[in-house]
Amino acid sequence: MTTQTLPPPTHKAPPATPAPQATPATPASPAPPYEASSEDLRALARRHGLTVSGARPSLPAYARQIRSRRDFIVAFASARLTAQYSQARLGQVWQVMTPLLNAAVYYLIFGVLMDAKEGVADYVPFLITGIFVWTFTSNTVLAGTRAISGNLGLVRALHFPRASLPISLSLQQLQQLLLSLAVLVMILFGLGEFPTWSWLLAVPALLCQALFNTGVALALARLAARTPDISQLMPFVLRTWMYASGAMWSIQNLASGGRFPDGVVLALQCNPAAVYIDLMRFALIESYTGAQLPPHVWALAAGWALLAFGGGFIWFWKAEETYGRG
Repeated sequence: MTTQTLPPPTHKAPPATPAPQATPATPASPAPPYEASSEDLRALARRHGLTVSGARPSLPAYARQIRSRRDFIVAFASARLTAQYSQARLGQVWQVMTPLLNAAVYYLIFGVLMDAKEGVADYVPFLITGIFVWTFTSNTVLAGTRAISGNLGLVRALHFPRASLPISLSLQQLQQLLLSLAVLVMILFGLGEFPTWSWLLAVPALLCQALFNTGVALALARLAARTPDISQLMPFVLRTWMYASGAMWSIQNLASGGRFPDGVVLALQCNPAAVYIDLMRFALIESYTGAQLPPHVWALAAGWALLAFGGGFIWFWKAEETYGRG
């Protein structure tokens, strides 16, 4: 029996474990770029003569900018005056017809129905002069409320002192008044009022009124730029103001009637609109004498003009960089 010898078992070495691969080193994150502070940027801008776009200039510089754009102010006012009634068939005739029609309505209501003409010499010249002068103030104030909001395209497209807009609109209303005064003078001729030396007093009276109106227009232009509802409220305010200004009735007769305290009568007489109406009546109507004027009337007229124009101009300037934004 043959015995087979089995070969010795072969011991195989275990497979070598692969060596772990080295993990590549994570690159270090770059250092954050240097951020310049706002102080550094301002210093850099100053060094190169750069300024903030639309920044408010100083008050003297602002006044000089307004003066340098006087040609634009006059041209803008004249263009608006020409275009105002361009779509109407009667055109510029409405500049005169509007206050005349108002005077006719107020004569019917106050002169006939309410008998406000009693005790007033030359009531028709009295009424027409009051309506024409009041219309100047009323239209200027209303135009001021739309000076910015009604010209937003111009404000946002061009860089110019924004006060040019309410000043231009005030000048437009002054030009319209001067055209209306020519008709007023002819009416006064027809009613027996002829030129005297006192008519020259109409010039300083209108100048004071124009300054006052412009100041109020500047103040309301700033208010209405942020609060558009002001323009909707103003017709009611102006109607009340008109009744308190004696455009259709005599404050002097109210004072002599004794129905109101002296303080109320004095407040009505010192009302700026009433002051300018009284001065124009005193200048143009012979029967309207100095006894019907409030005390210190010329000081009142000049004081209201300077206070309104100076205060309105400064207050409008303080918000110069905000117009047309937002």
